[in-house]
Amino acid sequence: MSSENEQSAEPGAGAPEQLALIRETVRQAKVPRAKPRTWRGAALAEELPVARVLVNKGVLHLDQYFDYAVPQELDADAQPGVRVRVRFGAGGRNVQGGRREGGGLIDGFIVERRADSDYRGALAALASVVSPEPVLGPELLALCRAVADRYAGSLADVLQLAVPPRNGRAEAKPSPDPLPPPPPPDPGTWERYVQGPAFLRALAEGGAPRAVWTALPGPHWPAEIAGAVAATLSSGRGALVVVPDGRSAARVDTALTEALGAGRHALLTAESGPEKRYRQWLAVRRGSVRAVVGTRAAMFAPVRDLGLVVVWDDGDSSHSDDNAPFPHVREVLELRAAQGRCGFLLGGTSCTVEAAQLVESGWALPLLADREGLRRAAPLVRTVGDGELARDGAARSARLPSLAWGAVRDGLRTGPVLIQVPRRGYAPRLACERCRTPARCRHCAGPLEAPDQQALNCAWCGQAERAWSCAECGSTRLRARIVGARRTAEELGRAFPAVPVRTSGRDHILDAVPDTPALVVSTPGAEPVAEGGYAAALLLDGWAMLGRPDLRAGEEALRRWLAASALVRGQEEGGTVVVVAEPTERAVQALVRWDPAGFARRELAERAELGFPPVSRMASVTGPPEALAAFLQTAGLPPEAEILGPVPAPSTAPGRARRPGDAPPGETWERALVRVVPGRGAALARALKTALAARTAKGANEPIRIRIDPPDIG
Repeated sequence: MSSENEQSAEPGAGAPEQLALIRETVRQAKVPRAKPRTWRGAALAEELPVARVLVNKGVLHLDQYFDYAVPQELDADAQPGVRVRVRFGAGGRNVQGGRREGGGLIDGFIVERRADSDYRGALAALASVVSPEPVLGPELLALCRAVADRYAGSLADVLQLAVPPRNGRAEAKPSPDPLPPPPPPDPGTWERYVQGPAFLRALAEGGAPRAVWTALPGPHWPAEIAGAVAATLSSGRGALVVVPDGRSAARVDTALTEALGAGRHALLTAESGPEKRYRQWLAVRRGSVRAVVGTRAAMFAPVRDLGLVVVWDDGDSSHSDDNAPFPHVREVLELRAAQGRCGFLLGGTSCTVEAAQLVESGWALPLLADREGLRRAAPLVRTVGDGELARDGAARSARLPSLAWGAVRDGLRTGPVLIQVPRRGYAPRLACERCRTPARCRHCAGPLEAPDQQALNCAWCGQAERAWSCAECGSTRLRARIVGARRTAEELGRAFPAVPVRTSGRDHILDAVPDTPALVVSTPGAEPVAEGGYAAALLLDGWAMLGRPDLRAGEEALRRWLAASALVRGQEEGGTVVVVAEPTERAVQALVRWDPAGFARRELAERAELGFPPVSRMASVTGPPEALAAFLQTAGLPPEAEILGPVPAPSTAPGRARRPGDAPPGETWERALVRVVPGRGAALARALKTALAARTAKGANEPIRIRIDPPDIG
């Protein structure tokens, strides 16, 4: 070791020279001598030195913009639409050198650059620009603001749903160049609808038609959506398609690839993963891709020059977001169609009451097939009621009536047979065999269930029950109130031992099954697609779906039945559907006639007489009893508002996920419904939002939950 090294190794040796060198390096540096998070002493941008920022605070009393100073070093990157980091919550007293300092770092978006500020105090400086990529454009900002106002929520909460999280690797990759518009497509199977070719022609010519489309049964609806998208793209505009689940998105994705070729559309689903999904989203934002298909979150996709929005099966609960402020895809796309003056297509094999209202009001026109085309495409539907079940010996011994038994036997000769069961598992709900009293847990009064063939336990607390006896009659024998999919598959497997049995449900959902004889037992919504269509279908335990204590029970049952029946071959090919339900029920008659639009119109007329949604606007307000009463008394509701309730709110069962609006375990909450006449929905949302913001600003401890247009009102 040299002497110089030995000397420098001593403590404090050479310190004055090293400090002088560091000071000289700092003087020669081009960066300002300022704290990077406060920019104390740094010069401001020469032009537009004020940035108006939306901070990522979802509380209602902070639902506004805040002004920040723009340091000169950040001037080039701090443009409207980019993500930034700012200091928030410093207070007005912590001012150094004319700049406000302190507070915690928080994310935000720049929405505007200004020459001056409305705020007369000292401004804090932007802490940093997270990325120079503009992700929040004016159109998306206006849409999110409209959604927040409609659902009495905060803009920050809506932006959490609209703008996906940043991924640096995806952002660093350039998007491909946009492809030229494709030629207008041929009508294809759209010719089966009376106004189908005219609808496509209007899209191709740059028009903005609005239609409620009742799709014919069969496998053609993905290709028909692809045709509407192709017609829109041929006019030089973009298109957006939102479907309820990943399986439907995959089918439309395949149809779009066949119709348009690769590179013209993006698939936005959760299955894609964060990096791929963000890369696709950026391609849409940059204008490289003009068509989008995706699930619920895609309703905010920033498609450039939007010419058409499509929502498929709007009655599916997946279209209603579970995060505040709980927007619904149908309503958001209606807002986009109105603000952007673009086409609107609401389609499905069924028809919701909200869709019927759009037609009734004249906002959209019906897109239907004639009765002759419907008869060719739809299967034959037959019913089995309680009277026939009582007289049918086969139904008493094997649960399947003779008519259903024959349909299964005949269908297995030519292809697969679908059996729809309302519940999964083995025996989800049990009752006394003698008096039919529901079997309840002795510890928490929850319903008893048998997930397998032996164990008996509580669906709420999970405790095992080994010595159950009926509290009413003393019997120790149980029967299944509703037989699950697994037990149904077991019974059918014994009845048809040479035929394979497949199950599809929440735990394992099949996408497709081959066109060979097989029994496919499925819960509603999990039905796989059969190549060439099912030869027959059985819709079991229809009373379980119709008997739910909900305003939409009949509408939902018909939607589920139609979705399963649409997978069956047409009547000309021998397709048969047997529904085990009372034939006099309105939903059953609508299935037999295959008339979902007529059923929706009658439901709409009845709800208009009773003042129920969607004719009226309604809000659900939930919270502890004392807090709920005080909130409703001081909310400043519109004069015509009518308060229904309050009534006890559902409580979360121990060990189960808490649904929006449910009371926490161990707490007692109440729910009130606030109803207003048509045209006063905006005033209701504004009053509730203002009252909740004032309550939050005062630091109230007891929570109040608001949901506009709740999907379940009992």
